Amino acid sequence: MKRGKRGTSLWNSFTYWFGRRSLQSRLIASYIFIILGPSLLVSFYSYKAINNTYVREAESKNNSLMEMEQLHINTQIESMVRAVQVAYDDLDVQDYLSYTSEPEVEELVNFSNNSFKSLTRIQYYNPNVEHLRLFSSGNVHEIWPIFFRESRVADEPWYRKAEQLKGMESWSFLYNDPDIMERYANQVPAQTPKVSLLREMSKPADHHIGMVQVDMLLEKFSPRTYSSTPDSQSQMMLIDSEEQIFTREQASFLKANPEMGKVIKERLREYKATGSWNIHYSENGKSFLLMHRPLERINADLLNIVSMDGVLQEISHTRNMLIGANIGFIILVTVIAYFLNAFILKNLRLLTEAMKKVRRGEAYSGPVIRGGGEVGELAHHFSKLMNTINTLVAQAVHKQALTKEAELRTLHNQIDAHFLYNTLENIKMLAEVEDQRQISDALTSLGGMMRYNFKWAGDYVKLRDEIRHIENYIDVMNIRFEHPITLLQSIASSHMELEVLKMSLQPIVENSVKHGWAGDSEETENRVISIEIAEQSGFIVIAISDNGGGMSPERLRALHESINEEEQASGSSAGPGGRRAGGIGLRNVHQRLKLFYGEEYGLEIQSEAGEGTTVFMTLPKVLLTGDKQP
Repeated sequence: MKRGKRGTSLWNSFTYWFGRRSLQSRLIASYIFIILGPSLLVSFYSYKAINNTYVREAESKNNSLMEMEQLHINTQIESMVRAVQVAYDDLDVQDYLSYTSEPEVEELVNFSNNSFKSLTRIQYYNPNVEHLRLFSSGNVHEIWPIFFRESRVADEPWYRKAEQLKGMESWSFLYNDPDIMERYANQVPAQTPKVSLLREMSKPADHHIGMVQVDMLLEKFSPRTYSSTPDSQSQMMLIDSEEQIFTREQASFLKANPEMGKVIKERLREYKATGSWNIHYSENGKSFLLMHRPLERINADLLNIVSMDGVLQEISHTRNMLIGANIGFIILVTVIAYFLNAFILKNLRLLTEAMKKVRRGEAYSGPVIRGGGEVGELAHHFSKLMNTINTLVAQAVHKQALTKEAELRTLHNQIDAHFLYNTLENIKMLAEVEDQRQISDALTSLGGMMRYNFKWAGDYVKLRDEIRHIENYIDVMNIRFEHPITLLQSIASSHMELEVLKMSLQPIVENSVKHGWAGDSEETENRVISIEIAEQSGFIVIAISDNGGGMSPERLRALHESINEEEQASGSSAGPGGRRAGGIGLRNVHQRLKLFYGEEYGLEIQSEAGEGTTVFMTLPKVLLTGDKQP
């Protein structure tokens, strides 16, 4: 129920606000709403279709690349299988591996000239094959780099795994291709990832005699996996049965996205368990496509990671074009609707302007409305109504004019200074009874100001009286502000008896209050006005400072020109960007000081934008008796 009432309240507020707009604005808003709905709907479905098209194109393109890579891998697999099969079926090789003792020299020479050369040609005709090696379980003579004793690699996990398969193909992936001849035993081998095919050899069937091994570097086995010119938008990788990931090191997505490797392994396990593969993946605000192809013969998987940054940029560009087209279309419709409505509603606008003039108190002359229709009829009735109102107003003015002078005299006799003081005292007492201390204090300050203004017995007053008047003024002004102004005084008690012109300091303080923070927010805190007095060579310098916004050099120059003019119209400006009221008030004080004390006295203003303003007043050091002090 509360939500329903709140929704109704919001709707009522909106309808009220919308109803207060001009007829032309409401018509334009209606046109935009009518056009915007279908336009947004069409743009949404267009954007969705384009988005799907870009994604499908990215999938199709990278699927094609993976098919080509898979065909290349299958070709390399067949090449390695044929190389193993040739060595596996060679009877002389089998006999050589089955020797338990060193062969005769003649047998060794014949074997080297025939079978060994035949095996060498296998690698010659298959340049992608890195190594062809045969390992003997016996104590045969090693013929490098093909025939070795099994003891060199018997403890390797990949060798034991192949031995357990008893003649079946065993595929292993290794990160390094160590030198089996151990020529560089003390050096760390460089990263040379490879794939190996091994088959255990038995003669007879249950008697192990050795192993045949064919190696191929992964950069030849799968060129796109270890491409020398990496693509910044995609990266292929091979994953073996032990979940080892083989891919390039440069510009690798796995380094930039540490969690990606873990996710890939989890998805491979899920694929092997359920047969399903989720192609989409996101991390750190980036989107990827994970394309997968199983390599069942070697018990491995081919994976292609495709960054969608480029695709998303194209989609974003298309989206921006659609948004721009919609905005341009709406602007065009708005402009057309505006001029059409302006033409149609011209007579209504004339009638509205005439009503506004009447409301401002201007004389009604009657709008010139051409044409008929509802607007013409409304203008006719409005003219008749205004003629009737003017007649009634003239009669009322004539009646009131007869008693005006008597009323003014009565008010003049009733409202005098004594009556105002008593009235303020009564209001102050009422505020104290109601415990409104702020109002009571403000009335006290206001009363003090009024007494000070009404009591004009002479042109000179003590400085303490002028300071007290400024304190009352600040107290009254602080009622207006959420964050009050702080008045700081640095005045010695001996200076309080100095003679100053009455109402000479208050206009300067008022100028700071009105203009010092004129450009700031209403919530500006720490507003400070300070008054300091210093003696310099027989005269007094009073400095009145504020921490407001200050003035630019141009405004300060214009203000100096204003206060130093002998004659200036009361409504003139203080210059470009100057303060009208501030310039007039300061000019009056400056001219009074010169008139009463001499040309060497007056005001000087210093200000800097953002640093506040300081007004220096120079006076002779005189007590109120008129005697100058040394």
